[in-house]
Amino acid sequence: MLKQAKGRIGRNAVLLALFEEEEEGKITAHLDNLQWRYCKGKVGSMELQKIVASVETAAKRNNVVNGELYREMHALYHAVVEAVQGVTRGQVELGDLMRTVGLRFAVVRGNPYENSKEGEWIAVALYGTIGAPIRGLEHETIGLGINHI
Repeated sequence: MLKQAKGRIGRNAVLLALFEEEEEGKITAHLDNLQWRYCKGKVGSMELQKIVASVETAAKRNNVVNGELYREMHALYHAVVEAVQGVTRGQVELGDLMRTVGLRFAVVRGNPYENSKEGEWIAVALYGTIGAPIRGLEHETIGLGINHI
């Protein structure tokens, strides 16, 4: 069974991605209290591999995942791809379709289940804009990916 709402890993990742820097104090204190690992970052690109690379680099640099362990990197990769599918509405293409994104991202790792034997999970939230590569011709978008480690 999942923990209470405040222990939901996807919810926490989305909130962390949505909050501006001056607003994030409560959510980061909450994540620290849960003893969960997390990081935030920004990426803008017309290339999907740059989004994946930015999220993976931030997660490794902030010790959210161990880059030496395939299992952890594989779980992170699948969470990122799932989040990108939400951002792109299922068509995981950007530049070839003349679309670009400007995103804030959050990666949260923790144990969202009451039974600790369920193990750790990782959530990736992406929030920002998507549209034509012309300023003003974009709209908001959001994506969430969750995977077990």
